[in-house]
Amino acid sequence: MLIRIHPDNPNEREINKVVDILKSGGVIIYPTDTVYGLGCDINNPKAVERIARIKGVKLEKANFSFICHDLSHLSDFTKPLNNEIYKLMKRNLPGPFTFILEANNNVPKLFKSKKKTVGIRIPSHNIPRMIVQELGNPIMSTSIHDTDEIIEYTTDPELIHERYENLVDAVIDGGYGNNVPSTVVDCTGNEYEIIRQGIGELEY
Repeated sequence: MLIRIHPDNPNEREINKVVDILKSGGVIIYPTDTVYGLGCDINNPKAVERIARIKGVKLEKANFSFICHDLSHLSDFTKPLNNEIYKLMKRNLPGPFTFILEANNNVPKLFKSKKKTVGIRIPSHNIPRMIVQELGNPIMSTSIHDTDEIIEYTTDPELIHERYENLVDAVIDGGYGNNVPSTVVDCTGNEYEIIRQGIGELEY
């Protein structure tokens, strides 16, 4: 199913349609402020396993991120942050960043693993943030990669739909995506470190 949603002014009825799909254990592909993402409700283990299968990765080894609406979700999944990291995140989010933080005990249960870290994303994009807000909890996310070795990420939602329509329950067409991923910032050590420079330029 291809659902068209305007990125600047998302239609509430369409957003609710997506939320219903997620609540019933569905898997969706949706736009972000970087590349298109593959996601599901983090509280649905079967949907989480399905995403791991689509990506061809073992769930316990998967590096999936959580898409949050704002920083209020953090304490549900991360250990308490020091002041410096919190300020850094506040300054740069919403934005095209993935912050790797120390996970609390809720995260390993979701992944059936001994996962000690979690990636947190608060994209500067209305569609995923509205979906999370309506759903009431974060969605799990991983990037959509292209089979083309030159173009790493597919940006055209119609081509994404063509490729994934039999694997997912809905593809949201929010216009062309970006083909540069988020900047990944590891905040698990004493000092934060950029481990992948993506589209986001970190403001210190």
